[in-house]
Amino acid sequence: MHVATCPELVELARLIRSFAELLSPAAGNDAKLTAWLSKARAANLPHLHGFANGLELDREAVNGAVTLAHHNGRTEGVNTRTKRILRQMHGRAGFDLLRHRILLH
Repeated sequence: MHVATCPELVELARLIRSFAELLSPAAGNDAKLTAWLSKARAANLPHLHGFANGLELDREAVNGAVTLAHHNGRTEGVNTRTKRILRQMHGRAGFDLLRHRILLH
């Protein structure tokens, strides 16, 4: 299949590549994100419109993610792991066993 036969995929690939560039935090990325959102909404790609709308719902956090070098990823990872352990235990034991399992992992 020749690339020119599917202009929607060409446009989608271009927009995805330009969005990926925003994932390396740098000053000014918030303005670039605004421009990217405009381009994404102008494209005839309804699923991408949904993604753009989702970014707008928490724009302040997204701006922080694309402009600030620091993040709380490690903390979120610990929270996710703790919740997974809780789900695995499914209410079978109390805090002491939860504490023991967290400290062992």
